[in-house]
This record gives sequence, structure tokens and C-alpha cells, in this order.
Amino acid sequence: MKVLVINAGSSSLKYQLMDMSNEGVLAKGLCERIGVDGRISHKTADGVKVEYDVSFPTHKEAFMELVKVMSSGEGKVIDSMSEISAIGHRVLHGSEKYKVSTVVTDTVIDDIMSFKDLGPLHNPPQAIAMKACQEVFGKDTPMVAVFDTSFHQTMPPKAYMFGVPYEYYEKYSIRRYGFHGTSHRYIAHRLGELKGSLEGKKVINCHLGNGSSLAAIQDGKVVDTSMGFTPLDGFLMGTRCGGIDPSVVTFIMKKEGLDPDQMSDLMNKKSGFLGISGVSSDCRDLNEAAQKGNQRAQLALDMFVYQIKKFIGGYAAAMGGVDAIVFTGGIGENDAEMREKICSDMEYLGLTVDHEACQNASRKEAAFQAEGSKVEAWVLPTNEELMIARDTVELTSK
Repeated sequence: MKVLVINAGSSSLKYQLMDMSNEGVLAKGLCERIGVDGRISHKTADGVKVEYDVSFPTHKEAFMELVKVMSSGEGKVIDSMSEISAIGHRVLHGSEKYKVSTVVTDTVIDDIMSFKDLGPLHNPPQAIAMKACQEVFGKDTPMVAVFDTSFHQTMPPKAYMFGVPYEYYEKYSIRRYGFHGTSHRYIAHRLGELKGSLEGKKVINCHLGNGSSLAAIQDGKVVDTSMGFTPLDGFLMGTRCGGIDPSVVTFIMKKEGLDPDQMSDLMNKKSGFLGISGVSSDCRDLNEAAQKGNQRAQLALDMFVYQIKKFIGGYAAAMGGVDAIVFTGGIGENDAEMREKICSDMEYLGLTVDHEACQNASRKEAAFQAEGSKVEAWVLPTNEELMIARDTVELTSK
């Protein structure tokens, strides 16, 4: 069974074609600049790379082109699109309605679009992409929606409610939803495989990248997570401010004469690493600048570490302890120094890190706690696409 995994944005379409007989990736690529001009980048499992400019007026043309590049020419991995048994779509927000992955119907697409106020940058293009996908593949090819929010639906009300009047929860579904759920779910599943079970275990998973979030996982289920009503909440990220005093928002709006959309843009796209350092939103650039003496770059890195340490301590307190801390995502998997700084001075929790093991743990599954440490520390590379593909197989094979 071959499954096509889609992650659609307003002007982009990331894809992976997976052979589920061995869960291998046959090809992956990116259709970008949709609605502007267009370019496709395609890579096969055996290393063949194909890149060229092509017109993408809409997502439909992007789907047509990815079928073409997968079924013909140098990048060919299938004979025709009929070999694709099902399609899995990453969806940002499922509100409170979709607590698990769901087979796509017209009603599901309409619902995803209706959640646009909860996920304005992601839900509309993802719904549009699903309709375009139906046009190209036909409605006989089953599709599955996998929601970033669904894994966090096990949080209790005391963790997901905000301290605003309850009527706004009833009227507008304002609550903590959490994101990166597919990644957090993969890590919980994989750690459970490695440990035999997560029953009775307390885990803090750190998904660290340009967008970052932590999840407190007890008995394999989320009990709290750092992102909130939107992916803006939590701690400092690439361009997002993370959690701040709400009065800062109204103060800046009044002083700078900003409307809500402008303020949202400032907090989502001009803050975080970029806003503090003035250098870049990329952690690698900040490390390089800090090594050259840039104090603002160093400040951004220090804030990142400090805020994550506070979340880890808070989640350990909320769960009554912690058995394992896991690092994943671009920063979590690759930046050994960042991992070690975050884990430093945590002997009070029972965690001691082996420096050499931490340095050698990048980009692979590895534990890096010191001998005798009561708390385990892990690097586990995430695989959201595999999780989406597995859900797609499960729901379309019934």
C-alpha cells in the first residue's frame, strides 16, 4: 500500500510518498510559490533530485505536477497515480470536534474551513488543498485528516482552561489546544516501544525547532502542553514571542497605534529569536553570532534555555516527578550544546547528563543520561509523516 502524505500551506505543498509494506519513503518534495509563479523540488529514495520552475496558479496544478514528477522522467517512482491507495493530510486545528484522525468527507473539509478563526494561517489553505486533491485524484481515493491538536485532547479542564469568563469558552471555544501533536504522539509511541510501555511513566517531550512546544505525558497521554489557543503561546521561538503578560499586547497597540492584525503579525513574525537578537530566527545563526560576541544573540539563546527549564520544572511538579525528558525537532535533535544547557543543574530532579553521550546523540535515537541518573534523557528524531501515513492506513483499510 502506497500512501501520499501532504502538508499544505497557503503557497506551498510538502509531500512524501511512502510504501507502507516497509514504511519506507519512496520520494519526497516541495511545491512552492503557489499562486505566485511556481517551483517543484523532488527527491527519490535513491538520491535522484529533480528541480524546475512550473506555473502553479492554484494547489490543483501543484497536485497535478507532483503526480507527473512521481510517475514520469528521472524522478519516477510509480507508474501512475492509481498506485496511490490513500492520502493523509496534516491539519493544524480540529477544534474540540476532532479528537482523533478522521476520514475526509465534504463535511470534514467544511468543518476544517470553519475553524479558520482558530487557525487562520493554516486551516483555510489545508481545506483548499483537500478540495484540490479531490479534483486531481478523484473522490474514490480515500483521504484522512490528521490533526495537530488531537493528541492533546486528553488534557483535563484544569490544564486547558484560561482564566477569562467561562462564557467565552462556551461561545468561542477559547481554551488551550496545543500543537505539534502528531510529533508528540510519535515520540510517546516510539519511547513506549523502546521502554516496553509508558504505563506508570512520566515523560516531558521537548519539540524544539523554529516553532517549539513541550508536552507533559503521563501513562502515554498528554496532561499539559505549552502552546495554547494558538501556536503563539509557550516560550520564545524563531519569530514568536511565546507567553507574555497580556498587558504588553494592549500597551504596545496603544503606543504604536497598531490594530489587532498588526499586533498579531508583530508577535508571530517579528518577535522571538529574531526580535530579541536582531540577527536571525535561526538558532544556528544565533550560536554563530553569540560566539563572535553578539550579546543580544546570546540573550535570545539564554532566554530560550531559561524558559524551557521553567516549563520542565513546572511539568515535573504537576506530574509529581519525571522519568524521562526527550528532545526532538530541528534544535532538539541537532544542537547538543543546547540540550546540555537545558538539562544542566537538574540534579534536584534526579537528572545527570553524560557530556560525551549528549555530544554523540545528535540525529539518532540515543539516551544521554549519566550512569546512576534517576531520570533518563533521550534524543528521538520525530517522524510526523510516518504517523500520518499509519493513521491513513488504519482508517482506510477497515
